[in-house]
Amino acid sequence: MSKKKNGLSRRDFLKMAGAASAGSFLKASETLANISGTTGSELVVVPTRPFGKTGVDVSILSLGGMFDIPSNQLVLRQALKWGVTYWDTADCYEGGRSERGIGSFFSKYPEARNKIFLVSKSDSRDPGGMTRLLDRSLERMTTDYIDLYFVHGISSIDEFNRGTEAWAQKAKAQGKIKFFGFSTHSNMEECLLEAAKLGWIDGIMMTYNYRIMDKTEMREAVSACKEAGIGLTAMKTQGGWSFSSSSATKLVDNFIEKGFTDAQAKLKAVWTNPNIASICSQMPNITILMSNVAAAMDKTKLSAGDLRLLEQYAKETAANYCAGCSNICENALAGAVPVATVMRYLMYFESYGDRCRARSLYGQLPSQVRARIGSLDYSLAERGCPQGMAIGKLMKRAEQLLA
Repeated sequence: MSKKKNGLSRRDFLKMAGAASAGSFLKASETLANISGTTGSELVVVPTRPFGKTGVDVSILSLGGMFDIPSNQLVLRQALKWGVTYWDTADCYEGGRSERGIGSFFSKYPEARNKIFLVSKSDSRDPGGMTRLLDRSLERMTTDYIDLYFVHGISSIDEFNRGTEAWAQKAKAQGKIKFFGFSTHSNMEECLLEAAKLGWIDGIMMTYNYRIMDKTEMREAVSACKEAGIGLTAMKTQGGWSFSSSSATKLVDNFIEKGFTDAQAKLKAVWTNPNIASICSQMPNITILMSNVAAAMDKTKLSAGDLRLLEQYAKETAANYCAGCSNICENALAGAVPVATVMRYLMYFESYGDRCRARSLYGQLPSQVRARIGSLDYSLAERGCPQGMAIGKLMKRAEQLLA
């Protein structure tokens, strides 16, 4: 084996693995053998799945682009070599640096473009704004087309208007995009069910994890999208914060004993549903990329007992997790504050450790909304919350940490 085969030496690989906590790399030596033993210039070690009715197969692991890509070009190179060929970004990520970083990569490695299933997103909802942002994304990423273009972060299908379908069809006819859809963090089930009725949505990215995947509403929504031929990408698959509970120690010990971490197990839980084409994961360094690739490659399936442990942990810590059903809490507050959005920013701060981004996003909320967050009476919202969250306490905590 050559010392620098595939961009990382064996010493580099083992150094990365040794720097992580025990059990972080699922069967690391086996992964190394599979990666290093592959011959040829093109490596495809991560499995693929069909993406809805598009006729395209995508890697079951997607590189989330919400990090400083210009300074982490090695991550893109190794992702490509290890078969992580679904790349996700947005016009707003890192103030545009994410897209520019991908553009720098394509400029240096133009042959890579046709190997990548490229996704970007528009914060705008109106056709004129979407055209402006799409053209800017194409310029930033030095590409003539985007494979899948999303309207970013909808909470209701009503955010589309009569011109949305026509805009998507025109962009396809112009060759600027191949497929169209949306991402959603809030009211996901309703958004999926309504999208399945439209007949012109190609793909959806939604919050989906071990906490919500087995709920009846989510099962029905995913099934409806499968029947409609919509490709589905899961995000926020770690399920938010980690908390101490009577089952937490069992959870961690059980999975480490089997050779992988609870984080890897949470990915594998999502992959148990064959209707989920891919998992979008933010992987800003080689350590995390390698760990997730190892989980994606491994053929070990979670047992019924493993899934029960995850289910038990989810139940014990439900009150600490916002499931995104904002139509319940926000309607109870007459739309005074975007509860689910603030909860997501708090998760970025406390769970992801992404404090700068959390504070920046919070600061973009209208000043009159921010002024209300710490003083509202949340009792009606708390009574309606199916998770049993102490919404008022958490909103005040968000105000203290993010303002």
